Amino acid sequence: MLRLSMRTAFWNIMQATLPHRQSQKIRSAKPAARPPAATQTSAVAEEIFSFIAVRDLLLAEAEELTTEASLHRVWMANEFAERCLEPARPPYQAQSLPEAEAVYERRRCKTIKVRIAELRARVRRHAA
Repeated sequence: MLRLSMRTAFWNIMQATLPHRQSQKIRSAKPAARPPAATQTSAVAEEIFSFIAVRDLLLAEAEELTTEASLHRVWMANEFAERCLEPARPPYQAQSLPEAEAVYERRRCKTIKVRIAELRARVRRHAA
């Protein structure tokens, strides 16, 4: 039940921050590419990959039209994805990605943080 409420809360937050036109893009977004080690995935893994796909879509939109608001949305989605990738404590290990995939996705989160910082610096330079 908690997982469903987290998903609903995340979806509602993302819907509230996006114009209607952009929220339609999220509904039709394809899942993010997975590392080659991915074989059989659980429902929890699919949910985590969905959050990652939303983050990737928001990043693409922020690169297309870079504003503080779009960068903030990407930052929030990246932080949420990063929290989902933290190692689970007992007895919840089954509710996380396999470690190899989690390591790969954590690296991507760090890369996206750097990209967000670059875009934010560019926005601030243009504003000055």
